[in-house]
Amino acid sequence: MPVVREEATENETLREIEHEFLKNPNYYTNREQSWLYFNDRVLEEAQDPSNPLMERLRFLTICESNLDEYYMVRVAGLKHQVANEISDVGPDGLSPQQQLDLIYQHVTGFYKRLYDVLKKQILPELRKLGIEFCTPGELTKKDEEMVERLFRSEIFPVLTPLAIDPGHPFPRLANRSLNLGVLLSRPENPNQNLFAVVQVPSLLPRLVLLPSSTETRRRYIWLEDIISYYLSDLFSGFDVIDISPFKITRDSDLIIDEDDVDDLLMTIQQELRRREKGAGVRLEVKDNVNPEILTRLEEAFAKEKVDVFFCEGPLPLSGYKVLFEDPILSQHTYRPFTPITPIEYDKPSQLFSLIRKNDIFMHHPYHSFSMTEDFINAAADDPKVLGIKMTLYRTGTKSRILDALIRAARNGKQVTALVELKARFDEETNIQWAKIMESEGVHVVYGLMGFKTHCKVAMVVRKEDDKIRRYVHLSTGNYNATTARIYTDMAILTVKDDFGEDVTHLFNSITGYSKLPNLSKIFTSPGNLKKQIIKCIRQEAELARAGKAASIIAKMNSLVDESVIQELYLASQAGVQIDLIVRGICCLRPAIPGISENIRVRSIVGRLLEHSRIFYFHNDGNPLLYLASADWMPRNFNRRIEIMFPVEDNWIRDEIINNILPAYLRDNTKTRILQSDGTYARAVLGHDESPFNAQEYFIEQSRREIEKREQKSGSKKAIAKKEKKMY
Repeated sequence: MPVVREEATENETLREIEHEFLKNPNYYTNREQSWLYFNDRVLEEAQDPSNPLMERLRFLTICESNLDEYYMVRVAGLKHQVANEISDVGPDGLSPQQQLDLIYQHVTGFYKRLYDVLKKQILPELRKLGIEFCTPGELTKKDEEMVERLFRSEIFPVLTPLAIDPGHPFPRLANRSLNLGVLLSRPENPNQNLFAVVQVPSLLPRLVLLPSSTETRRRYIWLEDIISYYLSDLFSGFDVIDISPFKITRDSDLIIDEDDVDDLLMTIQQELRRREKGAGVRLEVKDNVNPEILTRLEEAFAKEKVDVFFCEGPLPLSGYKVLFEDPILSQHTYRPFTPITPIEYDKPSQLFSLIRKNDIFMHHPYHSFSMTEDFINAAADDPKVLGIKMTLYRTGTKSRILDALIRAARNGKQVTALVELKARFDEETNIQWAKIMESEGVHVVYGLMGFKTHCKVAMVVRKEDDKIRRYVHLSTGNYNATTARIYTDMAILTVKDDFGEDVTHLFNSITGYSKLPNLSKIFTSPGNLKKQIIKCIRQEAELARAGKAASIIAKMNSLVDESVIQELYLASQAGVQIDLIVRGICCLRPAIPGISENIRVRSIVGRLLEHSRIFYFHNDGNPLLYLASADWMPRNFNRRIEIMFPVEDNWIRDEIINNILPAYLRDNTKTRILQSDGTYARAVLGHDESPFNAQEYFIEQSRREIEKREQKSGSKKAIAKKEKKMY
């Protein structure tokens, strides 16, 4: 077919020319800068007076935790590139060193804003509610007696003073640990200062409740202040001149060459031990740090070239988490809501017959994750179930699902669990579960070499009337009951044969040596997932060029992939209306004249973490709708095992297309709109527009459904009671 081949080559050449035109660095926001803008949006939630006070404080601690992980992985990676003289630039044109300079400048201002919110907004409001933070000089006699007993009995025994001198080099302090830098002198030689370090015990509460507290007034003291007050007891015979808290953040990315690994489990365990002692990347100190202590610390970390930041308050802010458990503050949180099951059932064993009737759709956390747990638990106990297979990316420390897998293995079923050992910062938990499951007879595998298994899939194989049926659970989120309460995700339970066939091939490819074929329904990475996304974008562009209605709505966590961004730019130029809902990183720039005028990008940051991935293509009135585990990032397309699956059930399609997606696009309360320069601005209400919060809308839908079911149940009970009287 020489004519077809020539035409394809010509089209490919034309597209390369179009893409070359779109490689202008001004059309892209730097990935790292975009993430920093995301953390700014989290900080805005801490500033928002419409949020309950304790939730605003929680957002501050989330900002800090986000920044910790960012330095441990992203900044550490850039520092590696600079140290190894790697000068590769991305589509935005910034070198690694330029990115580090940008990050340092932005984060310096971020610390100032972060602590301003704490000092000027959060702490004054806490004081109004009766929350006080005391210094040792403000203790009552009763308080001081308790604090001293606590220090002598529980704190002092675990403290270790570490002298720093030519005979005692600077210690390899644990990652993210809080430490005290101590300046000392000998009475006989007061002009010669000595330096030491004391690590604040991480297993003790940072805030200690004092006896002078009442039911309406709480008085707390910081653990590090207690230690500082009695620190001379650790250095008998020396004078304590000054004390300054500090925190070191270390490179914590796992770098594993799997081609040279014989035992992945053992290798990762070794790497986790190394993580705690990785190179320093950031040093945080109090803004009133003693200059000599700061000099000593800078000298200790000089070779690692750490970034130094000054904090105008306690560090780390995670110490405030103690307040979340204080009962007098319980009214200053979000109004709780109860998730519901999408369908009613009396016992888990009924789920198989319900799934056979219709696909079941779950929109977490508005729909309870307990249905997924019940599904696996029912399979574990059902004598008709022959086997269970599932992927586990983030499991959580407690898990009904993993308990069910173990019970299923004990019941003689074939159970396969694909545990991802490289799930960042959940490696230790996953390793522990892997060992427990293996010891109980579960067949545990660790996926394909060189890839993270990020897809979320479970399959139950059941024998029914001499027929094998495969019940499949496909999801955008993890099998983790904790995150399922605070992450928005979507999942489908189905018994359709083509999905079961696809999932069977998927598991065979991951656990064995078979090459993954093109599946009939599910798209995968590595494989054809990215190709399908690009195909759908191009198809919308062709429809627009033909004068037909064309639109795209895509919801995800991050948009980074350069080639996909270029396809979106070309589709915009063709006249496709594109709405992107991107919670975090977005390297695409909308509203650039002649390039992306038809693209709108919004980010929703609110009570819940938006985690679901939904991809909608208008397709000339015959919509294509997909859910996926993958964001549009190179790592998801090239280095992870991911899935994207179509939504085919008419009711589910209608719910997502006509209710869920419009609600997200309608949100004008927690939405920020991406500007063409890469910055974000809050959505502005029109003169005839009422405030609308998509997450609260879905919560209210759940509340109404609960009330409806309760009324229905009450009516049934009343009828039953009446009938009982009649007879």
